[in-house]
Amino acid sequence: MTTNPNDEIRHQILHYFYERNANATSRFGKKGSAVKIRDVKTDLKARHGLTQQQVVSNLEYLIDREWVNTVEVEKTVRVSGGSVPSTVTWYKISAKGIDKIEGESEFQPKERYPGINITATGTNTITLGDGNVVNVRYSQLHEALTNLKQAIVESTALSEAQKLDTAVDIESIKDQLAKDEPNGTIIGQLWDSIKEVAVAAGLAANVAALAPLVASLTGG
Repeated sequence: MTTNPNDEIRHQILHYFYERNANATSRFGKKGSAVKIRDVKTDLKARHGLTQQQVVSNLEYLIDREWVNTVEVEKTVRVSGGSVPSTVTWYKISAKGIDKIEGESEFQPKERYPGINITATGTNTITLGDGNVVNVRYSQLHEALTNLKQAIVESTALSEAQKLDTAVDIESIKDQLAKDEPNGTIIGQLWDSIKEVAVAAGLAANVAALAPLVASLTGG
């Protein structure tokens, strides 16, 4: 098996972020787990002689593979005559990156469908960080439902029983989205209950945004 020449560089970069996280006393700053790109380049050049091009190209790979996360921090910069918004990007090792180095932890999300080889179903699916599986065609709806569930859980206008019932209904719809052909009848029945509670909670805007995505599956 031929070794990818970039793998050594990727190991060096990932270990750099791992060590920084292990020794961090804060999230940001000089001793933070997160670091700005200019410091990443400087540190890796000093440690391993890596060029800026080697750092950037391989860091992008690690980000795409979710070994490293980016954190966007917005701040206001004062200029002559006022101020302007500015965004600073910080980089830090992800939980997946830590597991890559340490080995798997007991703090892992449980598989939603253990024992089933999802990749062998022939369906174009993705597995999310919480173990949920979703067909890529319905990922937008899945994300919108997750956001609606969070808004319902945080609502002060609903009873705990209403929150639980609606959260369960939302998860039931999300389960359907793992299929190549979700059951529109089931989704429609669940959605009728969900939207009634959501509107009562003052989340009519969320319902309106979701309605076209749900209708594409229910034909309604």
